[in-house]
Amino acid sequence: MDINKLLRTPKTIAVVGLSDNPERPSYKVASYLIGQGFEVIPVNPKISKVFEKKSYPNILAIPLDINIDIVDIFRKSEEVEPIIREVIDSGRKPVIWMQEGIKNQEAKRIAEENGMETVMDTCILKMHQKQ
Repeated sequence: MDINKLLRTPKTIAVVGLSDNPERPSYKVASYLIGQGFEVIPVNPKISKVFEKKSYPNILAIPLDINIDIVDIFRKSEEVEPIIREVIDSGRKPVIWMQEGIKNQEAKRIAEENGMETVMDTCILKMHQKQ
């Protein structure tokens, strides 16, 4: 997978674990992505809205008519596998992006076995800025 090509054109990114707290890394990254023309879909069961966008409790709650190119995960490493299973259950095949510090080989294996490309332990903001 060519990460630079993936990030060159604005995409729709579901940000799992997106916080409404401007001090949190997920908020800062999502804010940056929005500023770069990406469509961000908040996924967090604890908030109803962030950036004036509806927050969904999980991937399965996002209507299927909303395209998702990337699922950007801001959760603990051990919480990634259930998220991957939700994506599989949704029938979607986005790129799975585990943010910097998030590593889960089993979740990566499951995603790839189900036709999804994965990026692990990498900050999407930093990768976009390198372009």
